[in-house]
Amino acid sequence: MDHLRYPIGRFEAVQNPTPEQRSRWIEDISEMPKMVRLTVQNLTMEQLLTEYRPGGWTVRQVVHHMADNDMNAFIRFKRALTEDSPTAGSYREDLWAELSDYETPIEASIILLESLHYRFAALLNSLRPSDYQRTFTSPTHGAMTLDVAAQRYAWHGRHHIAQIASLKERMGW
Repeated sequence: MDHLRYPIGRFEAVQNPTPEQRSRWIEDISEMPKMVRLTVQNLTMEQLLTEYRPGGWTVRQVVHHMADNDMNAFIRFKRALTEDSPTAGSYREDLWAELSDYETPIEASIILLESLHYRFAALLNSLRPSDYQRTFTSPTHGAMTLDVAAQRYAWHGRHHIAQIASLKERMGW
């Protein structure tokens, strides 16, 4: 079951990343909305309502979750850049996935991702190497540098896209 939940593996941070690695993560972040759009294009409503794994979220919930998560991540970054080691807010993603806005068309979340990632990539591209050493405290992951947070953020998008792509492959869609 772990291979269905983590088709690209669990997150592992790179310590002391190179500028080239940072650039790759920023590129992943920039390209992620396009990859989401390509991965879900032409899916029927029945397919969107299919769980990516037994007991997991539906494809539609995954896409809406990505938008929610990324909005939260963007705010964490901005706070870490403008405050001294702030405590990041958390949210109950399991309960958010049950709210009625998760029943809306995924296009709204894809458009949100496109705009948000455009701004996020612009922000990340403007940072100095020393800015990536700024920190925030995550209630679930503890103290984290923006270097690690950028990696986690890039991984998170690839992770959920892989969940959907893996489902499509298994189902022959």
